[in-house]
Amino acid sequence: MKKKFAMEELDCANCAMKMERLIEKIPGVNSVNINFMMQKITIDADDARFDEILDQAQKACESVDSGCRIVR
Repeated sequence: MKKKFAMEELDCANCAMKMERLIEKIPGVNSVNINFMMQKITIDADDARFDEILDQAQKACESVDSGCRIVR
């Protein structure tokens, strides 16, 4: 299932690219796109595990930029 979320405190396009690379490695993620200019993230992932995947995606974002949040 593909879902879109707003992001807060995403500081640069390079950070967004690093976050995408980390999130793509999470088991169950089919694709991810972070639009730095729009401050949006689109995640296509296994629907049965989506909440768990979203938690892991948040941790991946924080590992790149500690202030960045995915707004649910």
